[in-house]
Amino acid sequence: MRRFFWKGMAALAFVMAGAQASQAETPEAEAKGLFKQVVEIPTVEGRGEVPRLVKLLSSKFKAEGLTDIVVKPHGETESMILRWAAEGKAKAKPILLMAHMDVVEAKRADWEDDPFIFREKDGYYWGRGSVDNKAGMTAIVMSLIRLKRSGFKPTRDLIVLFTGDEETAGDGSRLAASEWIDLVRAEYALNSDAGGGGFTDDGIPLGYGMQTAEKTYRTYSFTVTNKGGHSSRPRPDNAIYELAAALTRLEKHRFEPMLNETTRGYFAARAKQERGDLGDAMRRWLADESDGEAADIIEADPKEVGLTRTRCVATKLTGGHADNALPQLAEATVNCRIFPGVEPDDVMAELQDIAGDGVTVALSDSFGASAPASPLRADVVGAYSNAIHKRFPDMPIVPSMSTGATDGVFFRGIGIPVYGVSGVWLKIPEDARAHGLDERIPVESFHMNIDVWEDMLRELAG
Repeated sequence: MRRFFWKGMAALAFVMAGAQASQAETPEAEAKGLFKQVVEIPTVEGRGEVPRLVKLLSSKFKAEGLTDIVVKPHGETESMILRWAAEGKAKAKPILLMAHMDVVEAKRADWEDDPFIFREKDGYYWGRGSVDNKAGMTAIVMSLIRLKRSGFKPTRDLIVLFTGDEETAGDGSRLAASEWIDLVRAEYALNSDAGGGGFTDDGIPLGYGMQTAEKTYRTYSFTVTNKGGHSSRPRPDNAIYELAAALTRLEKHRFEPMLNETTRGYFAARAKQERGDLGDAMRRWLADESDGEAADIIEADPKEVGLTRTRCVATKLTGGHADNALPQLAEATVNCRIFPGVEPDDVMAELQDIAGDGVTVALSDSFGASAPASPLRADVVGAYSNAIHKRFPDMPIVPSMSTGATDGVFFRGIGIPVYGVSGVWLKIPEDARAHGLDERIPVESFHMNIDVWEDMLRELAG
């Protein structure tokens, strides 16, 4: 019996020592440790690793007493929902906090180092997902944990939604905004997968964007069919030529330019920065939204492409079946990023007009609903601005529209405003590596992002 007693005491001492070491760990070391773990779980489509990350994050929350967690399997992945209920009667509707756990594929042969081995080097944390979106996900986790440990008592429910397929099918957010809506219904959402700031390499601030709008994703097929025949006897109608002519018309076509509250605010800020022809065009367009020539000048600039209107571009092409036969089928894939509030059916009709009667235009893929920009709420804008200006007092805060798409598009589609409020900053353009090679985030930026989220939540939910 005594032997077991001393073994028990030794085990207890070991546990207590571990607890003391954990308590002694700095907040920065704890956040870095969690970040290392999540980056090294390769949550790529088809690998089946998202459930492992869900277990890690769930255990992290539960260890702090945040136990109201629902895990939702769907397809080959999972999404998780956590609710931190208000202390007493809620004084306002919930806030939804959003991130995605999955990342795009990264091939070891292409990277300088293994993309799924976390490393710190040259003032950066490196690894796939370090920017998109595991930094944002980790910031939400760590900010809630720090709030809980500090004794913070939210005056409204805080709901966390971490999805497992944002980079692919988007079913996690689609289901959350439909079948699971009672678990996540909120007054508005804060999305860690959008927004953020930038500096030039010599430290000049480029501003922080607060994402309040995003384009709608649609993919269409252009198809031409033909009876074909022997290549030695060309026909006057050729499926490949007809398709090529349609794509040439698409290349030259420009959809109607338009402004909304978000892009007007963005270009108003940019017009103060730009000189020369580009700045003049911005000021002209802001003064007269119908000035299509000014909008075309803006759209031609690589930094502004996609921000003035709907854009559609051919991305894949197939045609013919034999070297010595006339083509019986020619088909192109056309991907569109549709301006907020514009109906995709209207875009398809315009594409059909461009393509002509001999080309069949059909919808082949979609992601999210068409939705207008989220209104610039004073409370959310204020909390984000205060958190950023606490670190960078003179930093411009500018509303922004994403030309791509995030999980937020599904919630805007059902009337829940979404705000991309990342606190991450990057050096532009060298750190813009999301989805690309050697993805990395500045160490200082990663840790500051957690502080920004903690400050915002204190202001909005306290």
